[in-house]
Amino acid sequence: MSGGTGGGSCLPNFAKIHNNLDMTSMNISLPEDLKSFVDEQVAGKGYVTSSEYLRDLIRREQDREALRALLLAGAASPLVGEADDAYFDELRSLARDRAAG
Repeated sequence: MSGGTGGGSCLPNFAKIHNNLDMTSMNISLPEDLKSFVDEQVAGKGYVTSSEYLRDLIRREQDREALRALLLAGAASPLVGEADDAYFDELRSLARDRAAG
């Protein structure tokens, strides 16, 4: 599974490329049932190692927390207008402009 280099990018972690040269070790202890679950996930979902699987879980949690922060910030922001058809037409236009270049 792929990862990220951090920095100020707005890409979610799964879309970033990790530099494996910056790795450090962490030992964890798991009860046998959790270890068996991890082993099943590694074998069944195409991960090469349990470390790769755990890194992916951590990245997904980072993405989830970042999305939660964005949603909370959006919910706390002031209303700036009505979300009517014109609003969504403008959003689609902006998205098309960004996609075009």
